Amino acid sequence: MTPYLPVPSRRLFLASAAAALPLWTVRGAFAEQLVKTPAQTDGPFYPNKLPLDTDNDLIVVNDGITPAVGEITHLTGKVVDLKGNPVRNALVEIWQCDANGVYLHTHDSGPKKDQQDKNFQGFGRFLTGSTGEFYFRTIKPVPYPGRTPHIHVKVKKGGKELLSTQCYVKGHPGNARDFIYRDLKGDAGAVTLDFAPLKGSKTGELAANFVVVVGATPEG
Repeated sequence: MTPYLPVPSRRLFLASAAAALPLWTVRGAFAEQLVKTPAQTDGPFYPNKLPLDTDNDLIVVNDGITPAVGEITHLTGKVVDLKGNPVRNALVEIWQCDANGVYLHTHDSGPKKDQQDKNFQGFGRFLTGSTGEFYFRTIKPVPYPGRTPHIHVKVKKGGKELLSTQCYVKGHPGNARDFIYRDLKGDAGAVTLDFAPLKGSKTGELAANFVVVVGATPEG
């Protein structure tokens, strides 16, 4: 594990909790070649100052007891190459605005400090294992001025960025008006996720799954 990835006990708990979620398969994993997930812009709000807590639980900051506002979502997924092989030791990062539409970036959270949900981490990381799977606990994305709800996703390995993209909420009316989403055209289905009720949840939690297909990867 890379030295800049602290692994607090909560992350270990969440990793085990992810095992209780449904198992996901890669559609077409045995085909000759998959289609690479479309790349999309980082946008202006990739954190310019990373938080002290960068684990895969964005709902609670450090050891806080007050959760973030929003619909809790379990975002699972897998990073695979073009042949469907899992990519291990890939660093998956996600970032998104909070339920009030504020990003963890000084140019956004600064002017909106009175609106920002201080209990939302806003950014998280997960290092994939031998199966290529990743897991985050976050909130269902909400609209940002001029944008449909989305979560930014970046994949790195061996110090190299493999992909930066975004994922979206299936059926959201804002998708059709979003210029970045519309630019996807026929590739939209690859990054449009079904945020479905989590089976057995008594608090209305959601689950979404994102299979990320990257191109050539460094060895390791």
